[in-house]
Amino acid sequence: MATAIWWIRRDLRLGDNPTLAAALSEGYSVIPLFILDPRLLKLAAPKRKAFLLGGLQQLDQALRQANSRLVIRMGEPETVIEELKEETEAAALFAEEDYSPYATRRDERTARYIPFYRVVGATVHHPASVLRSNGEPYTVFTPFSKAWKALPFSPALLRAPAALPPVRDSLRSESLPEIQVSTLFPPGEEEAKRRLERFISGPIYEYLDGRNRLDLEGTSALSPYLRFGMISARQVALASLKAIEDTADPAARRSAEAWLNELIWREFFSAILYHFPHVLREAFNPTLRDIPWQSSPQDLEIWRAGLTGYPVVDAAMRQLAETGWMHNRGRMITASFLTKDLLINWQEGENWFMSQLVDGDPAANNGGWQWTAGVGTDAAPYFRVFNPTLQAKQFDPQGNYIRRWIPELADFPVKYIHTPWAAPGELLRKSGYPTPWVDHSVARNRALWAYSFAKENAKKSPHL
Repeated sequence: MATAIWWIRRDLRLGDNPTLAAALSEGYSVIPLFILDPRLLKLAAPKRKAFLLGGLQQLDQALRQANSRLVIRMGEPETVIEELKEETEAAALFAEEDYSPYATRRDERTARYIPFYRVVGATVHHPASVLRSNGEPYTVFTPFSKAWKALPFSPALLRAPAALPPVRDSLRSESLPEIQVSTLFPPGEEEAKRRLERFISGPIYEYLDGRNRLDLEGTSALSPYLRFGMISARQVALASLKAIEDTADPAARRSAEAWLNELIWREFFSAILYHFPHVLREAFNPTLRDIPWQSSPQDLEIWRAGLTGYPVVDAAMRQLAETGWMHNRGRMITASFLTKDLLINWQEGENWFMSQLVDGDPAANNGGWQWTAGVGTDAAPYFRVFNPTLQAKQFDPQGNYIRRWIPELADFPVKYIHTPWAAPGELLRKSGYPTPWVDHSVARNRALWAYSFAKENAKKSPHL
């Protein structure tokens, strides 16, 4: 039986894995391989790295139950693949296609050494398959989502193989380091499936009302599992479609549809990165590439540390630092504050989030930051500036989220929890919580001027 290497990248699962299924369907004896790429590990957030390592341990256990095992190697992927090909006389390489510029270049180099089959699986639809009638990519979400929904895909999930060809004992594998398993995000395919089943069983039908509430558990919290393919995008999409079909309640249906749209946003940002890789270097909108950003290391550090004096901003930033995760509404609020109130380049925030997030994904993170900063494709209007106090009152009305992450404000009454600077002097002094770092109304006017300045200058450029 000929041998093939199954190069695992962002598909840490056995169930509904089209790459594994493709290799097995060709009759190969499969060697499951994960490469610890030093270039990527150096950039990974500590909590994201721990989640990945935990997922690899879980995958290895699942493979051993199926009579196989995970082979771990460290080094440059092209070199590792070439060496393993020689060791095993592998005739083919199978991997789930990735869409980042780094992955594309890496895969093109690797394909020189071995027949390389890249299989769609990171997204439901390949980015090149969701196109306008003229063959051009979409740059606005709503028409993209309509086209995405119109494309068919198989409703049959691929079953995890009960048994796999054994990997010979003599084949070397690196040991994975010991990790502290997160209680917030226990890694692995089984945990991902449990979370999906729990969410689909009821919370999805209240998603539209609860998804923006910072003080409620209104989301699925599946993003880290999707990031590393511990559950397939197709399985999640099919579950949401079934939830839509299973309810006759219009409100419940709208909620389930809203959740499906969030999944499609993920695919939209992957498509943008695939078609426009330059977004990792600059704003998608060329008229907003020369905003006169402020260079202030002190302002940036105040934001990172959660000491801006705006409770909802600080609570979200402290949640990120402690857990490696942040509610999506919190991500929008903190991103707006950095780019509009502090007038700091969105790329500083993008980089910081990637250095912290357990679900940090280049496409989704970049797309989210450009959207909130108002400089990207399908962006929020550049003149939309989130008022952090109003956002807190709307999405954390009793201040429970703020109290959880800012212990200094734990005893503040609702009357002052969103505006602690208005509290009696003694209460604020005892708390030790800072007063606002900037005046929001003044900062908003400055941001509007800076964005307008960039747009006016762009009109004068002969290249735009």
